[in-house]
Amino acid sequence: MLLERFLPRLNFASYEDFAHHYEVRVPAGFNFAFDVVDETARLHPQHTALVWCDDEGRERRFTFSEMGTASSRAANFLHACGIRKGMPVMLVLKRRYEFWIALLALHKLGAVAIPATHLLTVKDFAYRFRAAEVQAVLCVRDADLRRRVDEAEHQTGRLTAKIAAGDPDGNDTGTGGWLDFATGLAASPAEFPRPHGADAVRNDDTSLLYFTSGTTGLPKMVRHDFAYPLGHIHTARFWQQVEPGGLHLTVADTGWAKAAWGKIYGQWLAGAAVMVYDYDRFDAGRMLGVLERYGVTSFCAPPTLYRYLIREAIRPGMLDKLKHASVAGEPLNPEVYERFRQLTGLCLHEGYGQTEMALAIGTFPWFPPRPGSMGKPAPGYDIDLMDENGSTCPAGVTGQIVIRTDKRRPPGMFTGYHRDPELTARVWNNGVYFTGDVAWRDADGYYWFVGRMDDVIKSSGYRIGPFEVESALMEHPAVLECAVTGVPDPDRGQAVKATVVLAKGWEASPELAKALQEHVRGTTAPYKYPRLIEFVCELPKTISGKIRRVALRGPSKD
Repeated sequence: MLLERFLPRLNFASYEDFAHHYEVRVPAGFNFAFDVVDETARLHPQHTALVWCDDEGRERRFTFSEMGTASSRAANFLHACGIRKGMPVMLVLKRRYEFWIALLALHKLGAVAIPATHLLTVKDFAYRFRAAEVQAVLCVRDADLRRRVDEAEHQTGRLTAKIAAGDPDGNDTGTGGWLDFATGLAASPAEFPRPHGADAVRNDDTSLLYFTSGTTGLPKMVRHDFAYPLGHIHTARFWQQVEPGGLHLTVADTGWAKAAWGKIYGQWLAGAAVMVYDYDRFDAGRMLGVLERYGVTSFCAPPTLYRYLIREAIRPGMLDKLKHASVAGEPLNPEVYERFRQLTGLCLHEGYGQTEMALAIGTFPWFPPRPGSMGKPAPGYDIDLMDENGSTCPAGVTGQIVIRTDKRRPPGMFTGYHRDPELTARVWNNGVYFTGDVAWRDADGYYWFVGRMDDVIKSSGYRIGPFEVESALMEHPAVLECAVTGVPDPDRGQAVKATVVLAKGWEASPELAKALQEHVRGTTAPYKYPRLIEFVCELPKTISGKIRRVALRGPSKD
């Protein structure tokens, strides 16, 4: 089994055994494309690597042998285009299967992959081109997207290569200087020898740059090294609980780090195939159809998506092949947890991490989930909660989540913010990484998310986490989505405000607002109830789908 090359032990008797004795063996010069994909292709050439489908009824399946060959052709093609080791290349490929081929090709070359979302504006592209010194772009063949790339290139300087992948867009008449990915692959050799000497990668070479979603200020560039994929073994095998020969689906666009968590590295290391559902507009019924039709065995999605799924008709037997479900991205409301369990018999396993790391806290197999809890620390992650004075918080007291790295840096931890040593030093100093997230832990060691430090509401001397108020609101059938923020108040310092999206069949009214307030007062501590409620059609979100609470702070419009 390939995984045994990287894990001295695969089985553990308890969480304590797992936490203390789990160890990842990181070989020198590790390269995921050669050491995992090509090696799996050599050992098990017909094992399924990727299953791809879209809403048009199209489907593609790739064995590891086919994925290895396609990525070698792509590496030869990109090399012919002038891409070399260390060059930053942006991938804007949505959920197209070409993303996996291109990413592996960049790993083989030792180039730097910069996954990005197709929703970027011309200004967004230009900022990223300059900040990361992007040399090439590989994007889906979409007329408007290519226009935005062209305009950004005009503002920032000529790129070494621009490559389009995917099916032709009917409105895409083409622009100058673009190459075709499929044509380039077909004309390139099927073998790409592993580079040696100066062209070979070292573990500390940069393999990935992720631009954060930028809820406040300009996006940061999170830098990961070539050992990063090995940090996701525990993410996939012990949190998502993927199985050899199983089929795993994580709902995420390839432009975000969640794709690295659930759509390639840990899953292939653990011997599971990756399911990719390529869609432009989310539809809960269609998502359920994919889960049922393809027999997905493990599934991971953000809480918002689960909320829509449980409102869809999940028929008895529909998800019989689904063995495990996990959730991350934002805190999980206990109401969603309980309803999904009733419909499927499956408990949702929550987890926590950031773009800067792999899974840091998770609900693992050796202890039962507690609805609303993130779980317990992942092995290798020395987690603590720290108060404003730098002291460890006792059980039940909120504090900032920090990761102590003075003794060791866990595989999967970022190496710093690219070209920004000052920012790196502000959040990661004296061997301690400050996440900016606030949580508390109970007497049994479970961690409970409170919010970002900037989101914690200070009202009349109380510290109120938005998540606990949101959880109470979500229990009311009228609420589809909500966000809780603090707004200026002359008497209290801040007042609790709830911005609410209503479910179908409900209409906004002063009576409903009062009913929601009373519901919260009866569900959680009375001082936490929202004194202001605003009904909206949708919540402001980042291009990665996270709620932009900063845009909601301010006086109510009512």
